[in-house]
Amino acid sequence: MDEARAREVLAAAGVSPRPTGDARLLALGENAVFAVGGLVVKVGRDAELLDRARRELAVAAWLAEADVPAVRAAEPRAELVSGHPVTVWHRLSDPVRPAEPRDLAELLRVVHALPSPDFALPPRELLGGVERWLRLAGDAIDPADAAYLRARRDGFASAAAALVPHLPPGPIHGDALPRNVHIGPQGPVLVDLETFSVDLREHDLVVMALSRDRYGLPAEAYDSFTDTYGWDVRAWAGCSVLRGARETASCAWVAQHAPSNPKALAEFRRRVASLRDGDESVRWYPF
Repeated sequence: MDEARAREVLAAAGVSPRPTGDARLLALGENAVFAVGGLVVKVGRDAELLDRARRELAVAAWLAEADVPAVRAAEPRAELVSGHPVTVWHRLSDPVRPAEPRDLAELLRVVHALPSPDFALPPRELLGGVERWLRLAGDAIDPADAAYLRARRDGFASAAAALVPHLPPGPIHGDALPRNVHIGPQGPVLVDLETFSVDLREHDLVVMALSRDRYGLPAEAYDSFTDTYGWDVRAWAGCSVLRGARETASCAWVAQHAPSNPKALAEFRRRVASLRDGDESVRWYPF
């Protein structure tokens, strides 16, 4: 789904009487995210994401009841419009500053203290999207690279199933990065709730460890994260397994953009080559 297609769906959804050209594109990934007046509209890539969109709305309502600072839905239902799930959210005020790792840690401490909700949350299927992302990549990527990632997926899935956690399992965000925290006038607010799960809490912590090792997060910023949270996941024997699983998923996620974006293809090749070489020092770049 490109921006033009997403705008077609936005127009068909009839969320706002304003022309869709007035809608500002905020992000384009598995969802196209538009700012439309005082609302934010998310258009999912395909119908397969409808159940996840519905679950995200349920999570938002649950967090509101628990008084957790998080984005709030403006409409209670996800609609399927021209084959794409559409959800509508209240637009947050402009950020007062960029989110930092310590802000994320503060929110994760709150989330990790919650009991499970009264509706079902899935386990964190970190590797669950790999097949779909590789399918979307199609012939744009080397079939040998796709086969390599499938084999890595299977190996890490088996290893992850055997892990013994250090923290008690429970609700997690599932994509715990500072980019999913908005700093408003009242403080940090959690956004992008679609990967909420019930699983090992360590999933939320490995993300930042990988950011330090692969994406150039400064050591002092990582230390501020672990100091605020109160524990460093790198001290856990299972850290390398969850890290390897996330690296595999991150490669496949970039692959889906390769057919239409040469920069995505180049980044995909960089990532796969570093995994094949076992070189953990190769810098990856956010996409």
